[in-house]
Amino acid sequence: MKVIRMDYAATGAFSKTVTDYLCQSEKLLPFFNRFPTLDAFEEQIKEKKFSKEQRQALHQALQQQYTSISGIHSKVQQNIDLLQQPNTYTVTTGHQLNIFTGPLYFIYKIITAINTCKQLQQRYPDYNFVPVYWMATEDHDFAEINHFNLFGKGYKWETTQKGAVGRFSTEGLDKLLEELPETYPVFDEAYRNSKTLADATRAITHALFGEYGLVSIDGDDAQLKAALTPVVEKELTEQLSNKLVEEANAQLENTGYKPQVYSREINLFYLKDSLRERIVQEDGKYKVLNTDLSYTLEEMLQEANQHPERFSPNVILRPLYEELVLPNLAYIGGGAEVAYWFQLKKLFEACNVAFPILMLRNSALYITRGNASRMHKLGLKPEETFQSYLDLKKHLSSQIHEEEINLEAQRKAVAAAFAEVEELAQTIDPTLVRAVAAEEQKANNALQMLEKKISKARDAKHEQTFKQLENLKEKLFPNGSLQERHDNLLTYQTNNPDFIPALVEAFDPLEFKFTILEEE
Repeated sequence: MKVIRMDYAATGAFSKTVTDYLCQSEKLLPFFNRFPTLDAFEEQIKEKKFSKEQRQALHQALQQQYTSISGIHSKVQQNIDLLQQPNTYTVTTGHQLNIFTGPLYFIYKIITAINTCKQLQQRYPDYNFVPVYWMATEDHDFAEINHFNLFGKGYKWETTQKGAVGRFSTEGLDKLLEELPETYPVFDEAYRNSKTLADATRAITHALFGEYGLVSIDGDDAQLKAALTPVVEKELTEQLSNKLVEEANAQLENTGYKPQVYSREINLFYLKDSLRERIVQEDGKYKVLNTDLSYTLEEMLQEANQHPERFSPNVILRPLYEELVLPNLAYIGGGAEVAYWFQLKKLFEACNVAFPILMLRNSALYITRGNASRMHKLGLKPEETFQSYLDLKKHLSSQIHEEEINLEAQRKAVAAAFAEVEELAQTIDPTLVRAVAAEEQKANNALQMLEKKISKARDAKHEQTFKQLENLKEKLFPNGSLQERHDNLLTYQTNNPDFIPALVEAFDPLEFKFTILEEE
């Protein structure tokens, strides 16, 4: 496997916020704690406070959640147990429960977490580092997770279920499995044998990454939610998060950056059974939108203390919740995620919670052997494929430029030959001169026709080249975007069972370069 790295800015596929962060722009310094370097983790470890009681609660919750897995991988069980130790810390990434893992960047996030822990373990051998996948089980945007693309075809799970997607029954996914071009054992077993989408997703990540010790955690857990209760109380009585996020948003905008997410007065949902709806304050009451549920402040606070599992943080409070229940040092996200974490530092400070190191996940362009062959036949380098189709077409046109097809020399030769024939005919039988002239005209017409055919054939040859270029661009950048935002794991793992190990080998999480992998 040939590996090439290039600057994120050079790809043209990432926001200015992200590229400025990677350049450690002074304008962004107020919005994060420490830039991700190996040295920075030493100070982060000192700052992160996580009690014995918190570790016990985390361990018990994970043990209970992993009862859905038959035969836990020894490395996963070891990491779950290590979380009880005071010298164990996590590196976390989070993502929705996309069916069949969704777009490739889900895989890239997890591998970035795994490799970060590997590097930290080498640098700090007196500590333990556990890669964690935070499952967004409480998310209710089903339309964002119910589909995926495989070999250029879209597949979709249809269900009428409502509420937090992690609680969804896997009913109906068996029909989707039957539509696939072949059987994929990891997914087949997970979706057919798991009761809920959360259990199925845990089974999938365990099957794919168990050997690397990945621990998947479900925040939709009553025991874990108890840690969020003080935040819920402040949210209900002070609307603290909204005030602080609005301040951060204004500060970001003043420095030229657009906030990624927007806050609400109360950044909580009410979660029960198949219900997940926003909590709003109206006319002195706390109401659950789109329901008849209404509470006084005292009733709502009592609900929060007796049933913490019924309160679900939105995008503003979920990061804080993660850091309350994990001994976490770093959060790994895509460009949009890193950008919205910049809005949250004031909130973390107000709650006296250590703000994690923010890391951009690895991104990659994977060039299969077939596409690599097409690319080289076109005379292109991998880095050049990021250019637009029109720019690449101009580039190829300049390389294959040829002089205009012109048979003038041949016409002169024909004219000279017929002149000799005409001279001979004149001496023998002058009446043949007209016949010679007619034949000469026919020859000239034939040359003209051949000239046009040859020109057309050459143009067709070039059009074929341009069509090959167009097809290559679509393979490498489907729908004009990065592969990782469109293609699914199975598109590559089906033909290359070592796809994940190849990514693990290639990704350097702290180099912050875009990775190009080319099959040889």
